[in-house]
Amino acid sequence: MFSVVAPPSPLRRLPVLGRRSAFLLHATVLVGLLAASSAPTPLYALYQAEWHLSAMTVTVVFSAYALTLLGALLTAGTVSDHLGRRPVLTGALFAEAAAMAVFATAQGVAALITARILQGLATGVAISAAGAALLDFEDPDRPGRVMLANGITPVAGMAAGVLASTVLVQYTPAPTRTVYLLLLLLFTAQAAAVLLTTETAHPHAGAWRSLRPGIAVAPASRPAMRLLAPGVVAAWGLGGFHSCLGPSLVRLIAPHTARATGGLVFFTLTAAAGLAVHAARPLPAHTASSAGTAVLISGALLTLSGPHLHSLLVLFAGTALAATGFGAVTQGALRLLISPAAPGEHAGTLAAYYVLSYLAMSIPAVLAGLLTNLYGLQTAVSLYAVTAVLLTLIGLARVVRQPSTG
Repeated sequence: MFSVVAPPSPLRRLPVLGRRSAFLLHATVLVGLLAASSAPTPLYALYQAEWHLSAMTVTVVFSAYALTLLGALLTAGTVSDHLGRRPVLTGALFAEAAAMAVFATAQGVAALITARILQGLATGVAISAAGAALLDFEDPDRPGRVMLANGITPVAGMAAGVLASTVLVQYTPAPTRTVYLLLLLLFTAQAAAVLLTTETAHPHAGAWRSLRPGIAVAPASRPAMRLLAPGVVAAWGLGGFHSCLGPSLVRLIAPHTARATGGLVFFTLTAAAGLAVHAARPLPAHTASSAGTAVLISGALLTLSGPHLHSLLVLFAGTALAATGFGAVTQGALRLLISPAAPGEHAGTLAAYYVLSYLAMSIPAVLAGLLTNLYGLQTAVSLYAVTAVLLTLIGLARVVRQPSTG
């Protein structure tokens, strides 16, 4: 009697990436996602010139991404816990590639908004799954790498995206297509690579129930979230301002400067923030958060001085200083939030942090665009900077009063 042995499934024959390679892959996924989020920043001036867009319209395009990303984080932030990291992340990366295709073929503002909405949904799902996967693949012999990765990949990604887009604006004949086609290829390759990783989640029932909007902060992390909220809001609010209106601010100060200079404002912010995240690693989390919040005040005030002094040097110096505060606040906040959480609460707590961050990044940017239309860019900058300073002072007072916990 013969027995028939079924051939192994195709998925089982696929090579599986080791822990270290899988960790690096998911870190690059986060970098790619945030690079795509900032890639349009240097292109806004081209869109404005070609399609005669107002500052308010630009902020609507920018915020369409941030607000839909928030919706995805609120509803799908923990869905990979139920369905598995691989299928959720793979699907989100293919959706991200589709968004890049819409960008590359856009002929007007409606297509830009459509692309931003699709990108926001895909990114919100993907960063939750990829961030949780980083925690799953952390080497137990090298603790702390996840905190560094989750702190540095957003700013590194945004820096890479805006730099690549700035270079393409300056040196390629079709910058509004080339950058998106390159990102499309990247996301397609990453989606294929994710299939080669080991599934680390334990799929279980409740996926539909998990889609109900909500914030899943670990109980042990809630005091830190309340304490850090004003400083985090101020830091990410300044980031949204530089992303959305940085190029316009450059044109206000120096109308005849090279087009690429506008993109370099946001690159300065993200690159300096990435360096600050790395430099703040040896500091206790409480110290990093306190020092970063204090530095934000100087950065906001110096940025405000740029238009009044008609100095790009002052603007870039203020941006770099604000970025230093941004990076230190991010490093300290992530450690204070994630460290007390249980392993099963990491994805939800990370998603909650990103919800707060992107709310702070998007809503003030929309208001800044509206104020720019009504009162002019210089007045909008002044109001934005004053608000950021007030929030920072509140955050600094709360953090300084709180006894150090790490």
